[in-house]
Amino acid sequence: MINDAVVIEESGNQPERFAALFDRHASSIHRYLIRRVGRETAEDLLAETFLAAFRKRRRYDRACPDARPWLYGIATNLVGQHRRDEIRQDRLRQSAGPAPDVPDLAERAVVHLTAQATRCALAEALASLSGKDRDVLLLIAWEDLSYDEVSRALEIPVGTVRSRLHRARIKLREALAGTNVSAIYEEIMTSE
Repeated sequence: MINDAVVIEESGNQPERFAALFDRHASSIHRYLIRRVGRETAEDLLAETFLAAFRKRRRYDRACPDARPWLYGIATNLVGQHRRDEIRQDRLRQSAGPAPDVPDLAERAVVHLTAQATRCALAEALASLSGKDRDVLLLIAWEDLSYDEVSRALEIPVGTVRSRLHRARIKLREALAGTNVSAIYEEIMTSE
């Protein structure tokens, strides 16, 4: 199988060759995006990821035979942009006035949140991390990227990857202390 760097180089003259990159890596990137932003938004961000990669393909470092870290980096940046856009839209909605009362929806949300207490504790702990620390942790824990691959994906030194991961682990340990998620926490803490 031809490595990703060769495929990207060939796509300079034959743009259709870039589809091989999508075929190889779309499912992994999609899974990562679903975990970060949910199924509906993941579809859009997956398309945006590969569109951005296609547009940036001439700047790809041909010394890297595996494009996955590069693609995860693009996807992570798009997740950050999506979150900033959501915050901006939420502020606009809040300035427009209160939403109409919908008791049935609220009751269903309470039931759902109660059933997902463990998941919520973990989500809150992850949300308490800085975006940069969370990105490193999730790329390592969820996507099984090495420190070097995360370094390439986020364009930061390996030492920074290590320090962000260490800081994220400490903050998660503190945030999850006394909750029922010790098994999940231990799984995240030992993933490398």
